[in-house]
Amino acid sequence: MTEFVSEPIRPRAASFDTAAMGRGEPGLPVAFEWRGTWYEVLERVAQWKESAPEGGKTGGEVYLRRHCYKLRMSDGSTWTVYCVRQPPRSGSPKALWYLYTVEPAPEH
Repeated sequence: MTEFVSEPIRPRAASFDTAAMGRGEPGLPVAFEWRGTWYEVLERVAQWKESAPEGGKTGGEVYLRRHCYKLRMSDGSTWTVYCVRQPPRSGSPKALWYLYTVEPAPEH
């Protein structure tokens, strides 16, 4: 069963995909720390973008808000993570990656 998490996660330093960053996308790191444990990214299963209208402004402009990824992790679980394009004003500017959901590894 998929668990809703919605918590910040910490990417491994200096492990970002620089080719993606060159295309203006976030550089998906090779590992994340969540709740004190490091998890390696084994496979990128899916990738998509989410947009939303600009709040409080007229004109109806729509802005790219998140880059989302479905990832297979080193413990066999499947994570849905996202990178916020514009961090919250009150939050840390480094807290850009979030774990949205976790699907446990399939039992054999």
